Amino acid sequence: MKKILPLGALLLLCTMGIHAQKKKNDVIKALDSKSEKYTEIAHEIWDLAEMGYLEEQSSALLQKTLSDAGFSIETGIAGIPTAFKAEYGSGYPVIGILGEYDALPGLSQEAVPEKKSAGGAAGHACGHHLFGTASTAAAISVKDWMDANNIKGTIRFYGCPAEEGGSGKVYMVREGVFDDVDVALHWHPSSANAASAGAALANKSAKFRFHGVSAHAAAAPQMGRSALDGVEAMNAMVNMMREHIPEDARIHYVITDGGKAPNVVPDFAEVYYYARHNTRDVVVDIFDRIVKAAEGAAMGTGTTMEYEMIGGTHELLPNLTVQKIMYDNLVKVGGVTYNDEEKAFAEKISKTLGKGAPDISTAEKIQPYKETANAFGSTDVGDVSFTVPTAGLGTATWVPGTPAHSWQAVAAGGMSIGSKGMMVAAKTIALTAMDIFENPKTIEAAKKELEERRGKDFKYIPMLGNRPPALDYRK
Repeated sequence: MKKILPLGALLLLCTMGIHAQKKKNDVIKALDSKSEKYTEIAHEIWDLAEMGYLEEQSSALLQKTLSDAGFSIETGIAGIPTAFKAEYGSGYPVIGILGEYDALPGLSQEAVPEKKSAGGAAGHACGHHLFGTASTAAAISVKDWMDANNIKGTIRFYGCPAEEGGSGKVYMVREGVFDDVDVALHWHPSSANAASAGAALANKSAKFRFHGVSAHAAAAPQMGRSALDGVEAMNAMVNMMREHIPEDARIHYVITDGGKAPNVVPDFAEVYYYARHNTRDVVVDIFDRIVKAAEGAAMGTGTTMEYEMIGGTHELLPNLTVQKIMYDNLVKVGGVTYNDEEKAFAEKISKTLGKGAPDISTAEKIQPYKETANAFGSTDVGDVSFTVPTAGLGTATWVPGTPAHSWQAVAAGGMSIGSKGMMVAAKTIALTAMDIFENPKTIEAAKKELEERRGKDFKYIPMLGNRPPALDYRK
């Protein structure tokens, strides 16, 4: 028999619901009023375009923004100069918000709808200038809401450097900086608005360095031992290995140093490798085989080899308890609506994406909620997700259909389309944090789900081992 609540209880629930929605609307309006300020911050970081572990000015700008808002700042966490923690409040619960701010090498363009180099060394082709700024805006917004409503607990922003191959969060997890966090929230720039359960590939990366003997390539080749031969022999063996690994695994490499002149036998050469799969144990096995190929290549070419671990991340562990709350808040916030200038810009970008590009109007829509996803890329958020219940979303900071790591992503991220998507993310994260603060049972359920998904016997072992942060990997 269905239980019928008394009229008084129904009225009370209705009143509480209206009050809660009013508070959320107030937070949304407050963020709207500060949109110009946060856009300026994001554009300043976009102009700086600092690569992983080199984000000194970008990190300092976000630190100052949070400090000015009343957050206490702890810098240099986990032995990383550009990593930091900003905190407001005290006690339980502790809600963490992740922010990134590193750029990618070789992608410096302008905020125009055609490919045009700006002559620089790096660009924000993954939108991390928007990522760090929106997360900062969300943290400050939650702090203001806590003050206005006498909410107890701690809101904490994590400044996370070098996501692009540097595995910054892995060192932070390894050092225990997330151990007291109850829930972690994050987002990422995208070409669509979605808050379904995410997925990411586990990853190990390393630079393999071969050492040989230099000699005149024509006059005395017998005296030389080519380090480049070692690299090429390694690459040949790894490429043959592709037939004998799981079909959903990925291996990529780039020769970062192959010598300086054809008539000099190179005494040094370097190749940079990634191995990926949606299960970390498979990645470890593939990587170990890559190492064996490198050892064999050195033996066969009369060279020597050593390798340096650069990065390593776990796959992403979804937490549906928190994820559904984030999705509901994204629906409330809504998508991105273009003005006439933005429509014209988006249409020009869309023409460069090929015939399969979706209509630009899809930026206004919220993608349906899904509890599973296919993994294509990797992120160091994966390691956070094995430590604390974690949920994330993506918003349409780019023209629909835009791939990450492209000049089109740089362009939209440097103009108002990117800023609008950024504010959608800031609002959604802020509202989600508010819901969690007001319902401790959510945290209990999320932690129970985390334990079930990772297993009671789970022990965190960082994929990159015990090496210190690779602060010079972009130099």
